[in-house]
Amino acid sequence: MIGLGTMGRSLLLNMADHGYAVAGLDQDASKVTSLNEEGKDQDVKGFSDAKEFVQSLTRPRAIMMLVPAGKIVDDVIAEMTPLLDKGDILIDGGNSHFTDTNRRVDQLEAIGLHFFGMGVSGGEEGARRGPSMMPGGDKEAYNVMKPIFEAIAAKVNGEPCVTYIGPGASGHFVKMVHNGIEYGLMQLIAEAYQIMKTGLKMDNDAIGEVFTQWNEGRLKSFLIDITKDIFAFKAPGTDHLLLDDIKDEAKAKGTGKWTSQVAMDLQAPIPTVDTAVSMRDLSKYKSLREQAAAVYSKDEIQLNANKDEFLTALEQAFYFSMIVTYAQGMHLLSLASAEYKYDLKLDQIAKIWRGGCIIRSEFLNDIYNAYQNTGLAHLLLDGHVEDLVKAAAPGARKVLSATIAAGIAAPAFTASLSYFDNFRTARMPSNLTQAQRDYFGAHTYELIGKEGVFHTQWAAKS
Repeated sequence: MIGLGTMGRSLLLNMADHGYAVAGLDQDASKVTSLNEEGKDQDVKGFSDAKEFVQSLTRPRAIMMLVPAGKIVDDVIAEMTPLLDKGDILIDGGNSHFTDTNRRVDQLEAIGLHFFGMGVSGGEEGARRGPSMMPGGDKEAYNVMKPIFEAIAAKVNGEPCVTYIGPGASGHFVKMVHNGIEYGLMQLIAEAYQIMKTGLKMDNDAIGEVFTQWNEGRLKSFLIDITKDIFAFKAPGTDHLLLDDIKDEAKAKGTGKWTSQVAMDLQAPIPTVDTAVSMRDLSKYKSLREQAAAVYSKDEIQLNANKDEFLTALEQAFYFSMIVTYAQGMHLLSLASAEYKYDLKLDQIAKIWRGGCIIRSEFLNDIYNAYQNTGLAHLLLDGHVEDLVKAAAPGARKVLSATIAAGIAAPAFTASLSYFDNFRTARMPSNLTQAQRDYFGAHTYELIGKEGVFHTQWAAKS
């Protein structure tokens, strides 16, 4: 392992726990010391010298990097390649952009080295106790790492949450989309919080109880689980939630933005994810929002609704929007698989997301079952998922009717419902868009039941 920060050290110790002899490299001597101390009772060795580190490994060497994405990855590759032999394997376990991974695969293949881009999800605890992992690269080379990865991965029903994803940068692509879905789900949770807090005037204890109840039912998931914990956490020596002291300005590492960008390149509509990215961006303009709040002062916001009935509808709205968010992500994966020749197995991706990773949830079992039908073009076309959506959609409509009337923002809920309503529309108003494009730019249009493209002189020439 190169990079002995929290994630790298935790993964390495996880491997040692399963009986593997492991070595770690880091320029920071204190991190090497930490590894040696934590692994003192196991076959663990930390190094600060790259040559000694490489010489300690058996061939074919399998070396994983957990360093920040970007130039640092290239710097580590440049340092390591002269020390390696043909057939050795380098694995990038960080959140690198998949196009960088494509370049590195080609670069290292040319000198006889295997390069893997592997998404790792689960955070510090997942790395130590069992993450979900998404490795992509040469399939034969994967067999070298397979026993180790299957040993350290999270387990669901005894099955490891890792699988060979596909060639090239497929592993990093799938992790990127995983993170895009994560953005969408987190935004939906934040909006549910806002609706309860601002619209229903619920206090933190009551909101925390709702998230606790949700996590005991069909919404059971990692993100809901940690949310209920956040609503119970008070900093030592204080009498209020730490949450109330945190600035409402959300940071981002870029993977959500990358997901939106590549989705637009592939013409894959993922508006819930796009909205989540935009709302993180909007949150950063705190001073502008404060100025606007002063200018556009509102009357006291109050939802005109029975609280218990509305909370039932809110649970339905969240379930509906969660399904739509996953559906958008899976559709993006299917389109990318065809475009980039990844041959992704969507059922297996859903399967390994069921444990260890940040977006794990009960609903992933439904996704896994749906994609047992290899001909399924879109998750929303699965019969079982159709029943779930039809039952939950009225709750989404009830919640959005009330929040819009009250002036409470719920953009991810709105994007999810609008996507669904257009998805189920056999004839969208896009014919007007085509007519307009032809009118102002002679971009042509197609006609129903008639082959060819057409152009009209819409107005008499002056």
